[in-house]
Amino acid sequence: MTNDETSAQSSTANTNSANQSSGEQLSPERQAERTEVLDKAARAKDVARTVVLTTEQKNQLLRDAADALEAHTDEILEANKKDLAAGKERGFSESLLDRLSLDKDRVAAIAGGLRLVEGLPDPVGEVVRGSTRPNGLRMKQVRTPLGVMGMVYEARPNVTVDAFGLAIKSGNVPLLRGSKSARETNQKLIEILQDVAVRHDLPRDIVQLLPCDTHDSVQDLITARGLVDLVIPRGGAGLINAVVTGATVPTIETGTGNCHIYIDASADVDEAIRLVLNGKTRRCSVCNATEVVLLDTALPDADKTKILRALQDAEVTIHGDKSELDPLIDNVVQAENKDWDEEYLSFDIAAKIVDGVTGAVAHIRDHSSGHTEAISARDTKVVNYFETYVDAAALSINTSTAWTDGEMFGFGAEIGISTQKLHARGPMGLPELTSTKWVITGDGHTRP
Repeated sequence: MTNDETSAQSSTANTNSANQSSGEQLSPERQAERTEVLDKAARAKDVARTVVLTTEQKNQLLRDAADALEAHTDEILEANKKDLAAGKERGFSESLLDRLSLDKDRVAAIAGGLRLVEGLPDPVGEVVRGSTRPNGLRMKQVRTPLGVMGMVYEARPNVTVDAFGLAIKSGNVPLLRGSKSARETNQKLIEILQDVAVRHDLPRDIVQLLPCDTHDSVQDLITARGLVDLVIPRGGAGLINAVVTGATVPTIETGTGNCHIYIDASADVDEAIRLVLNGKTRRCSVCNATEVVLLDTALPDADKTKILRALQDAEVTIHGDKSELDPLIDNVVQAENKDWDEEYLSFDIAAKIVDGVTGAVAHIRDHSSGHTEAISARDTKVVNYFETYVDAAALSINTSTAWTDGEMFGFGAEIGISTQKLHARGPMGLPELTSTKWVITGDGHTRP
């Protein structure tokens, strides 16, 4: 038995001891689930400590994984059909079914994401900074893997492959807890990826899928101190909040997307309409979709009406203050307080008239989720004010909110969009999945 194996088993034993000392009584089924999670975490820790791949080994693994996914497209789609059928039987919304659904083009895009990651620079070993001290001591700070990277996510099976690709390229070991809604698809994807790993003489444990029958397995993952180095939640507000508040291991908060677009009186109205329609209707079920449109009170009423009617013509339901919007358009749904904080993920949008850019910034400050905030304006003073006073992971200046995406940023696939302010913010690519270590080299230097 290696030292790493001893350490991993010791960590598992310590975690189990903590559970027992708390007096918690578990059913046999629950105990089996917890044991499975912790055993898989221990094996992942062992891989993280002992398996170090060169850049070329990583790239070849990703290339072969992409090829294998395309070669097994029919099997993936067959598994996905089972998940979709189960989802329809459980009454899933259209937006949830869309996030869950795969077709040949989406499988090809998932494989293409791996190839994009393959082509990106390997962050591991990159020198972030360094210097030679006056006494000749050489210091450098280099990027290093985080270790075992836990992911908790809902519905989207593409996240399974994205997490694998980004984790492998950044030297991490992914431990994935997908949702029950994508069980069959995720199992098939992991099976394919593990088979590729074995052909590269790598352990199957280089990527693992955790049980998803109960929410308790999430708690097991996010409290596996000593085994899991980081957990990233990706999904709705409830999931993210549960992970961030319940975790005893470090987490990176990938927030929900209550994204606004402010249309100033100086905007090119036709361009603004294209931006808001693209942000809302391109794919309404994603976190970078536009959920609120703020209209400058100084816009002519005809322009306000033109913008709102364009949304209705695209079959978007408008929520707002009826006394404010009824003079402009018909069929407004009276907004409740929650509408200003809602991530609709559907063909719904909240609309409000604000007192210029200062009113827009004040509203965004009160209701933003910190994801992406957009402005359509030609007045540079207005744009500068917006850029200075709006605090979000991404600001879209005369562009659609839909651009906040790791692939569009040139990151290949993304692990999520962080809305926190520490370590990583915005779309998270390879550098954000590394930590650093200092390497100090001398020639027998001792400190006086």
